[in-house]
Amino acid sequence: MTRVLFAGGGTAGHVEPALAVARAFRAAHPESKISFVGTRQGLEARLVPEAGFDLHFISKVRIARRLSPSLLGAPFALLRSVAQSVALMSKTDLVVGFGGYVSAPAYLAAALTRTPIVIHEANARPGLANRLGALFTPHAAIAHPIDSGKLSQALLAGLPLREDVASAYRAASHNWEQARSSAKSALGFDAAKPLIFIFGGSQGSVALNTVIADSRAELCADGIQILHGIGARNQAPSAMDGYQSHGYIADMATAYLAADLVISRSGAVTCAEVNTLGRFALFIPLPIGNGEQELNARALVSQSRARILTQSEFTPTWLSAHIKELLSQSRTAPIAGSDIDINAASKMVSLMEHALHGGK
Repeated sequence: MTRVLFAGGGTAGHVEPALAVARAFRAAHPESKISFVGTRQGLEARLVPEAGFDLHFISKVRIARRLSPSLLGAPFALLRSVAQSVALMSKTDLVVGFGGYVSAPAYLAAALTRTPIVIHEANARPGLANRLGALFTPHAAIAHPIDSGKLSQALLAGLPLREDVASAYRAASHNWEQARSSAKSALGFDAAKPLIFIFGGSQGSVALNTVIADSRAELCADGIQILHGIGARNQAPSAMDGYQSHGYIADMATAYLAADLVISRSGAVTCAEVNTLGRFALFIPLPIGNGEQELNARALVSQSRARILTQSEFTPTWLSAHIKELLSQSRTAPIAGSDIDINAASKMVSLMEHALHGGK
């Protein structure tokens, strides 16, 4: 029985690809024992048990992006998390990491115990944890080409997709025009009118929500329909014909298919899902981090399937002035989605098998 420990937590960008690969490995190796390591504060605390996998908790390591008194405690928190991760290694044959604050302690623990490591980097600019992990293993995969560093030599596997997105792609491939029209109707919208889908991640985005709140009346008056994922903790706006708001969008695959225009952040998972099912996107990269969100979106821009705008530029005035142009770009974009990430999970399974056999 092969025992695999997945590490990747905090946000959906780390958790969802890990779950996709875990499901694919379980399908290929039903006798395997698969578990996850995470923290109680991360999204994995809900998503992993819901997916039917065991979850081991370790302490969260907080490393401030700027100079802060909290940095003084970071080494001690890291040592504690590494020690907790080392305790898991006696029952682990392979560690598979997807980045984020959970992965660094797992990589260090695996290196100390000589446990094989496989890494997947979803972003076009690698994070600190995966750059660290790459020092300990030759078994790495990436979703985007990387120009420098050890991960530049990694397998270009794509981004492992959630099964609902992959299944929707396969179903839509028979007739993309019909699939997009049916998706609008399934969501309760008029299939003959344009639809904008706006969301800011699982928690929503106050900045994006504010612009839409100030623009929706004008957009709806012009015959444009809006599906708005406001985030679970944000207050729903008042009702309006042609406008739907939801704290959480359960069926993202249908929403992507239905939308003539997606307006969102450009995290790695979002870009991959838009690339697979979407028509055209306006990406507003998160204005913090190491600039990876803008890099993630460039591949879709190069395909004439997306545009990038800074958060400071995204205002009601800008949206009003450019909405017709954006919808026109959508109409001329390819109606079909892309299959570039469809086999990413199976490629990761093959890489895991390779690592388990000592790279032979």
